Amino acid sequence: MAHHHEPSILLPMLLITLSLMSGKQVLASRHLLENTLPVVPEIPKVEVPPHPTLPTLRKLELPPLPKAELQQVLPDHLPTLPPPELPTLPKPELPAVPHVPALEKPELPPLPELEVPKLPELPSVPHLPDLPKPTLPNFLTLPKEIPFPFPSRSPPLSTTTP
Repeated sequence: MAHHHEPSILLPMLLITLSLMSGKQVLASRHLLENTLPVVPEIPKVEVPPHPTLPTLRKLELPPLPKAELQQVLPDHLPTLPPPELPTLPKPELPAVPHVPALEKPELPPLPELEVPKLPELPSVPHLPDLPKPTLPNFLTLPKEIPFPFPSRSPPLSTTTP
């Protein structure tokens, strides 16, 4: 809801933009577009001395590492543990659930029959006389070929300037 006034800023921005576009700026931009760019003289190519090369270093040869010998930390035979004996749990004795008597359905008195009043009969609609089909007036039709050019309300344009 913080930006619900954004569209209202568009009209003042449009008016400011259009007011800043006067004829002078349009002519100046057209002048810039019509002028050709100045020719830039070619700069002579500068010769760069070759890059100095670094001397190559010989590959270092490291002596091989001695193979580590692991001492036998664990004895050859491990004693086995006997399987754990779990104590047996006694079966819990739960108290018996007391008997709950079922609820009886209450008997409701029967609903009285409602008498629907009979609607009075409406009189029949009288027969309307048959009316003749109306004929539409004959309007003028346009000709199939319309003469060209259409008559103009503006004066003809002259090709010569005063």
